[in-house]
Amino acid sequence: MSNNKKGYWITLCHVTDSLGYGEYIKLAGPAIEKFGGKFLARGGEQFKLEGDSYERTVVVEFDSIQAAKDAYNSDDYRKALKHSASSSERHLVVVEGI
Repeated sequence: MSNNKKGYWITLCHVTDSLGYGEYIKLAGPAIEKFGGKFLARGGEQFKLEGDSYERTVVVEFDSIQAAKDAYNSDDYRKALKHSASSSERHLVVVEGI
């Protein structure tokens, strides 16, 4: 039986170098979309209610949790991550939808 549940990336991010992070964004968007990723939230206004504060939250929907993992592990996304590692502090999880 196939699993029809969506997969989601949820990223909390603090940008430490906007120029370097801009390079990440240029590469990450196409890499994510190549695996069917659809951005549901990308930055924008947010309100912290609990926990640590991060200035940027991103939510991406994929057709499956496997597609979400494949996108993260792809060569194209790995190229983008090189820019993110030196320009931000992030927490990223892949979660299965219900």
